[in-house]
Amino acid sequence: MANPVPSACCVVLAAVVVVYAQRHSQQDSHIQYERVGADVTMKCGSMDWDAAVTWTANGTDIDESHLNGSYLILKNVDLTQSGQYSCYEGSSWHLKYQTYLRVGTPPKEPVLMCRSNSYPKGFYCSWHLPTPTYIPNSFNISVIHGTKEMVCEKDVFPKNRCHIKYLQLFSTVKYKVTLTVTNALGKNSTTLTFDEVAIVKPDPPESVVAKPVPNNPRRLEVSWQNPSSWPDPESFPLKFFLRYRPLILDQWQHVELSDGTSHTITDAYAGKEYIIQVAAKDNDIGTWSDWSVAVHATPWTEEPKHLTTEAQVTETTSASTSSFMPPPTTKICDKGAVVGSGAVAVCWTAGLVLAAYGVLFI
Repeated sequence: MANPVPSACCVVLAAVVVVYAQRHSQQDSHIQYERVGADVTMKCGSMDWDAAVTWTANGTDIDESHLNGSYLILKNVDLTQSGQYSCYEGSSWHLKYQTYLRVGTPPKEPVLMCRSNSYPKGFYCSWHLPTPTYIPNSFNISVIHGTKEMVCEKDVFPKNRCHIKYLQLFSTVKYKVTLTVTNALGKNSTTLTFDEVAIVKPDPPESVVAKPVPNNPRRLEVSWQNPSSWPDPESFPLKFFLRYRPLILDQWQHVELSDGTSHTITDAYAGKEYIIQVAAKDNDIGTWSDWSVAVHATPWTEEPKHLTTEAQVTETTSASTSSFMPPPTTKICDKGAVVGSGAVAVCWTAGLVLAAYGVLFI
């Protein structure tokens, strides 16, 4: 007769697997959005109010104090309560309902900015929310020039920016740009109206270099390049604004330059390190760019000369001579310790030998 113990074990194991599969089933699953601070009530699918159920949050059983019959009640929810909520029937653990709770906020008025850094090709608009919503948002932007709606081609990166090509230069008709943001809890919008020349703002100058001028302790040579995003500097030339200061001071000095991409500073403090930046602007329209990346430079300084004085020579010679002086003869022969004329003779002989040795090195 076959042993019934293994068969019973298999039955128990199969039951455990079924319960696990039921608890992790994705049936009747959806996403539920709720505002921060709201009171949330969840029903256990089609189960009656008085049915025996068990609720879990992210796989952890929820205490019965949060239940009203078979309903789950969450008071004043916050962001930490976002997650997957599941409801199971009684002791059978049949999954009856499952939802993913997303706690967040409706969007506030978005921040919209439009700028032309590649005039006369076109302009771009970018946007962001002043505070996070913690749930997905969608943005829709419309651009109208007069009565015509224009296409705003969205960038792959960054995602919150799009570009518009100018259809007509030097137009006096205003542009109207409207941005609408929407999520599951609400929506908001903002609108900008502007002339094309009002949003012209180049990128900062590039490759700014500052270096000392040889043999000129108060001069620094500064050079830079037009921003690479400015498409036609010959037809639409830029002017520049240079600012500089020594690191030991907080006050800037300024120079406005109508042409060229270099300038020589002639009033620098000798030996002091300087910080230097450059901005750019179209000659006739728009506003100044942001400042370029700061560069540092120190005016030329003369290398100090190392002179040897007569006193230093004398001191060096004396030190060399004294190093070869013989030790006193008294160190060789202690008269108090010598007994007899033979010992005296030996002392005198040793003294003469050492004296002669010293003379050879003078």
